[in-house]
Amino acid sequence: MAKASIAILLTIVLFATACSSSSDQAEPSTTKEASTAAESASQLLEPVEFARYMEDNPDVPVVNVHIPYEGHIDGTDSFVAFDKIADWDGLPQDRSAPLVLYCLVGNMSAQATDTLEAMGYTTVVDLEGGMNAWTAAGFELLTVEPPSAG
Repeated sequence: MAKASIAILLTIVLFATACSSSSDQAEPSTTKEASTAAESASQLLEPVEFARYMEDNPDVPVVNVHIPYEGHIDGTDSFVAFDKIADWDGLPQDRSAPLVLYCLVGNMSAQATDTLEAMGYTTVVDLEGGMNAWTAAGFELLTVEPPSAG
């Protein structure tokens, strides 16, 4: 009976081991996805990290891609509609140069990030949750529309 119990236990252990993954992270399903993930340094940052990034990188362009205008973060350099980002004349020639984007809730900036990455830009920083998350984290939102926002 003891040999039968050990055999059953070993079978269960072997089965469980075979069914488990050796990695906690999902691997990209294609070589192209693996390559893109390795090449892209884009980041989705929480408000505190986003504020720190802006402070640590004052020369990086900060772009509000939300339409219509519903406020902006102090330090914003440009206002470009998310669906016009590919045509923006302020895009750096160097596609590895960083760009900082945000919108109201994160959807428009995510779309703009996808567009830029498809164009070959590899370092796009996006504010997770947008201006709503920014204010929820206690940061100030400016609400006087600058002339360049219109």
